[in-house]
Amino acid sequence: QVQLVESGGGLVQAGGSLRLSCAASGRTFSDYNMGWFRQAPGKEREFVAQISWSGHSTYYGDSVKGRFTISRDNTKNTVYLQMNSLRPEDRALYYCAEGLHGNSWARRYDCWGQGTQVTVSS
Repeated sequence: QVQLVESGGGLVQAGGSLRLSCAASGRTFSDYNMGWFRQAPGKEREFVAQISWSGHSTYYGDSVKGRFTISRDNTKNTVYLQMNSLRPEDRALYYCAEGLHGNSWARRYDCWGQGTQVTVSS
C-alpha cells in the first residue's frame, strides 16, 4: 500500500538547523508532487513547501521563505526539508504529503505521513 514515513525531527535551539526526510513507497514516486505541512498545538495545519514531480519547481509558505529548502531524490523515493535559522514559532508536527496535483492546498494530496515532531527552544 501507499506509505509515507517521515524522520529527522527533534529538539534544536533557535537559530539551528534540521533536515527532515520522507520516504515514500507503494506507487511511482516520480509521478507525484510532494508537499510539507505543519501543525502546531491549537493551530490549523499550515502549508510549508511543495515540490513538483520533477523537482524543477518549488513553492514555499511565506513564513519559511528564505529559511527552508525542499528537495527530492527520485532515485531514493525520498523528499527532504532542510530547515535553517529555526525559530520557536517553527515548533510543530511536520507532515509530508503526496498528490498528483499537489500544491499549497492540503486537499490536493491524497496520501499523508504520520508526522515528525520539531521543537525549537529559545
